[in-house]
Amino acid sequence: MTEVFITRTAAYLPLDPVSNDEMETVLGMAGGKPSKARRLILRSNGIQQRHYAIDRDTGKAAMTNAALTAAAIRSLGDDLDEVGCLAVGTSMPDQMMPNHAVMVHGELGWPRLEAVAFAGICLAGAAALKHAWLNVRSGEVRRAVATGSELASIGLRAREFEAETEHQLAMLETQPQLAFEKDFLRWMLSDGAGAMLLEDRPNGPTPLRIDWIELSSAAHELPACMYCGAEKEADGSLASWRETTHAERGERSLFSLKQDVKLLNENIVRATLAEPLSLLIAKRGLKADAVDWFLPHLSSLYFAAPVEAALAEVGLPIPRERWFTNLVTKGNTGSASPYIMLDELVRSGRVKRGQRILMFVPESGRFSSGFIMLEAV
Repeated sequence: MTEVFITRTAAYLPLDPVSNDEMETVLGMAGGKPSKARRLILRSNGIQQRHYAIDRDTGKAAMTNAALTAAAIRSLGDDLDEVGCLAVGTSMPDQMMPNHAVMVHGELGWPRLEAVAFAGICLAGAAALKHAWLNVRSGEVRRAVATGSELASIGLRAREFEAETEHQLAMLETQPQLAFEKDFLRWMLSDGAGAMLLEDRPNGPTPLRIDWIELSSAAHELPACMYCGAEKEADGSLASWRETTHAERGERSLFSLKQDVKLLNENIVRATLAEPLSLLIAKRGLKADAVDWFLPHLSSLYFAAPVEAALAEVGLPIPRERWFTNLVTKGNTGSASPYIMLDELVRSGRVKRGQRILMFVPESGRFSSGFIMLEAV
């Protein structure tokens, strides 16, 4: 098998940063009222600014997800040699069909190539990276581009909730947990895209060899936690939007993102970190002193302490001084987060030859996780 190297990284964050106090001005007030949960959630997640691809004057989208992704790819440089594979990941494509990859390809205007899209939530970008890695590793192509991107803000605007009836708004007042689940993600998610160029030789100033990528799912034991386009039934199953009328989809905000926060808090660290990492430690012989940088995708700083405790519990106690995250300044960009983190770390000049980077990407959709091991060569 051919060795594979990340030879260039790039990130694209749209428009000017949005501070905590500006969020509701940009997104609007759902139901015409200030959110009761906003300050509580922001105090917990620790995010101080993020980016939205929303025109502040009109409230309309300033760009599509495909354009956002293409902008990140162009930031890799305008001197790329022929690319044989474009692998993209996102949880929020601009349309259900055709897939996100071909729309990005169309934005780029590149010659004919393999264009593959990965769905999911936060893990979609890591899945795209794995496909690109395996493509180069097998010798099928010499160069591949992988991306992660999110245009979350479009679904977080107040107007997306306007179709809810007065009856349902009253119901939310009497069932605050349901209100919280609908409101929670409005203050957690943001926009951004990242890209990586993968090659079969270590070009560039800071090439990173991909040693392995491990993905796994805990869906065999846990129900859906984060979802869109469905309603959660009493038994934990999801009822698809396809069984509803057009009017019902608006009235019940079926296409707004929702998260079962109780299920999340009870399972996210165990199911996406502790259990799969224990297996990886045995399989890969991982040791804490052999990891120079730990890049965890954190949706909230609330999870930093539980992640640290879980690392120690499974025998991989990586100290905080070796962690790197830009959640506070870049926000939670979902599937783009690993790309945006790695790009900032590499550009900082802090990664030295011989250092190893362990990336951790959890996903709460139905509790999937990914681990990526890189070495600076």
